[in-house]
Amino acid sequence: MYKPSIDDMLAGKQSRYSLVIGVAKRAREISDDFNERGEICDDKPVLLAVEDFKNHKYEIIEQDIND
Repeated sequence: MYKPSIDDMLAGKQSRYSLVIGVAKRAREISDDFNERGEICDDKPVLLAVEDFKNHKYEIIEQDIND
């Protein structure tokens, strides 16, 4: 089983909750893209989404609570 380092993906600024939500939303986008094209994905969308965040293709931007 593939276990990427959460600390590497968080980069010290996001909460784990934000990371989970971001990965889930990205996985849904990936799944929807494959369904629209009628293709079958060999890898699980969640693993592809984790790779996107790990490779810094996507970034989580959290709103400051004081705003």
